[in-house]
Amino acid sequence: MNLQAINPALGASNGDRPIGVFDSGMGGLSVLAALRAELPHEDFVYFADTAYAPYGERGDAYVIERSLAVAEHLVREHRVKALVVACNTATTAAIHLLRAAHPALPIVGLEPGLKPAVAASRTGHIAVMATRGTLASAKYAALRTAVAGTADVRPVPCDGLVKAIEGFDTAGIAALCQRYMQEAGPFGEGAADVDTVVLGCTHYPLVIDVLRKHAPATLRFIDTGLPVAQHTRRLLAAAGQLAGDDVGNGTLRLESSGQVAALEAAAARWLGPSTASTATVS
Repeated sequence: MNLQAINPALGASNGDRPIGVFDSGMGGLSVLAALRAELPHEDFVYFADTAYAPYGERGDAYVIERSLAVAEHLVREHRVKALVVACNTATTAAIHLLRAAHPALPIVGLEPGLKPAVAASRTGHIAVMATRGTLASAKYAALRTAVAGTADVRPVPCDGLVKAIEGFDTAGIAALCQRYMQEAGPFGEGAADVDTVVLGCTHYPLVIDVLRKHAPATLRFIDTGLPVAQHTRRLLAAAGQLAGDDVGNGTLRLESSGQVAALEAAAARWLGPSTASTATVS
């Protein structure tokens, strides 16, 4: 994959303008990978707000302030034609305010995939692995209410797992994945067993291979990267803003409020070898 900086001209058409994607850190790279697979001709700007991470263990006011600031930066500096909030916590706390602040901008958020998990489950027992902030949010409570009576839903707050993933802490990732998978189980196909696990944080798909080590082959994992990418395509198509398929592969600019080296390493690890152009944004 060839990752290069983009610098959209002020006179660029809507189809030529980039799509903005942001997360508190590197977890949104899992969503970015799905977006680039679904929309290979589009340009992207990915912003990792690592200097202010993690969002999932902060209060709503903090998350709202940072989400509005990052969105304003992407709109002002890059004139993004759409914004993907690649963070469950930021979606639950701030997406309504982002849409109010930028009413003409298509904004796509994430939410834990409870509804598809309930539809996929045969036993009626599912677990939701997420940050404490997501599990305590009003949006998550509304999702729980929507599936009430159709499934037993077991919340599993995964404190520390985002930090371990961000820090490439192999030992910490292994220990925390084992711990939280034990809390999510028991797994199986029996009447009282959990057979479906919702990955309610964008970081968690990045360590899916580690999570699978503690699960039977029949266990289903639900994440929202592909549905988000498909929904983004639909919104852009409806607005007549899709990039033409005659422009070749899209480009990508990586930005961070924290250590650029960490973002470069994460992109190389989870997006494949690349020559990435990155920038620190204070």
